[in-house]
Amino acid sequence: MAMTAPATRPVNPRFSSGPCAKPPTFTLDKLADASLGRSHRAAVGKAKLKAAIQQTRAILGVPADYRIGIVPASDTGAVEMAMWSLLGARPCTMVAWESFGEGWVSDAVKQLKLDATILRADYGQIVDFAQIDFDTDVVFTWNGTTSGVRLPNGDAIPADRGGLTICDATSAAFAQDLAWDKLDVTTFSWQKVMGGEAAHGMLILSPRAVERLESYTPPWPMPKIFRMTKGGKLIEGIFVGETINTPSMLAVEDYLVALAWGQSIGGLPALMARADANAKAIFDFCDARDWIANLAVDPTTRSNTSVCLKFTDPRITDGAAFAKAVAKRLEGEGVALDIGAYRDAPPGLRIWCGATVETADIQAMLPWLDWAFAVEIAALAKAA
Repeated sequence: MAMTAPATRPVNPRFSSGPCAKPPTFTLDKLADASLGRSHRAAVGKAKLKAAIQQTRAILGVPADYRIGIVPASDTGAVEMAMWSLLGARPCTMVAWESFGEGWVSDAVKQLKLDATILRADYGQIVDFAQIDFDTDVVFTWNGTTSGVRLPNGDAIPADRGGLTICDATSAAFAQDLAWDKLDVTTFSWQKVMGGEAAHGMLILSPRAVERLESYTPPWPMPKIFRMTKGGKLIEGIFVGETINTPSMLAVEDYLVALAWGQSIGGLPALMARADANAKAIFDFCDARDWIANLAVDPTTRSNTSVCLKFTDPRITDGAAFAKAVAKRLEGEGVALDIGAYRDAPPGLRIWCGATVETADIQAMLPWLDWAFAVEIAALAKAA
């Protein structure tokens, strides 16, 4: 195995799974039109926020009768807002196959005190959606950001379900084909596939979700930041750009720049194709080597954004230490930043492959992964 460092380096070594790489055409001067120092309630501010909503709808193909709102606290805030506002009206099922799904389980059971049905799968696997009773309200992630396992499609979700589906789609939106007719609540954040800045969440509601909001009052106290109704009616302003709290207009401008880039390259089909090409480069790399593998067991559930890898060489006795050493060595060389596995996930690497990453940078990084593995294996042999 080659111990000589590769000659070619990625132009952009940023492979973090959040905040993710900026769009490849991004420069700071593209934010010059941000409405800084102006109220988000002023006409210019509301117009920017409304444009962000409209362009999100256009790229993602969100149905015209679904509401799209910009809410506080990133994807986490959007999920919590939905759970606190909607759950409790009927039995619920919590589905988890990675750490963020487990977080929603904890909130439902420990905070909201719901007697929920809980379905779990280990890292690298996914819950069998055929087991789920969709006459209950169901909370799940579409793409497991920390496990690299995704729902391949929405086929298992019945159109005539009795309950609501609440989907955390933060590392899926703009990279995977979301089945809108199967989703009643969908959430994501700007800093994932579009490489926007953090702290703002997106909340997308189907007509069924709106009907629940207007007909059900949860039994627990509702923080102001979660309230979406007043007098039993939806606060429509939230879904036309009148945000609950003060947004960063600089971050809004950054999201608009990312959306414009996405439209310019061909919209959702092009964004998905870029993520697919990035992920395929890594899949092919792993298939050609016996010391590294995809954490996702079933190829049909492999994520095309948060690609999670595990080292399989039998000489590695401390997987966590070895993975950390490889990630540190690659960062030290400036060829791959922030690619360590999530802290609660199995030891390994996590390489972001969303649409803002260039396939050429993935391809330039992979020989360095070969090199780092060889160097660290040699170090193990020497220590032994």
